Amino acid sequence: MNPILQYWYFHVPNFVLAAVMYSALGRLVLSLFAPPEWRNYIWRSFVALTEPVLRVVRMVTPQGVPDVVALVFVVLWLMLLRVVWFSLLGSYDLLPTAGGLS
Repeated sequence: MNPILQYWYFHVPNFVLAAVMYSALGRLVLSLFAPPEWRNYIWRSFVALTEPVLRVVRMVTPQGVPDVVALVFVVLWLMLLRVVWFSLLGSYDLLPTAGGLS
């Protein structure tokens, strides 16, 4: 069996968290050069993908914190979630092994 399909419970959440995390990082870097109302399709994609997570992080950060700093926290929280997910599956011995061998 294909190891990616066999360990879907690890790969799918890890992929989703990584995609949102790197999109937030891309939005963070682009926000240093682009205005918030920029109509570029890449910028709009980053905003659409990361805005729900940014709203959640905004609930636990002070209102005076600028969006750039909140995006840093988004990246850090998502990175932490990936580490926790990896550790949780490792503690139950559910992690994929190197080369898909058991």
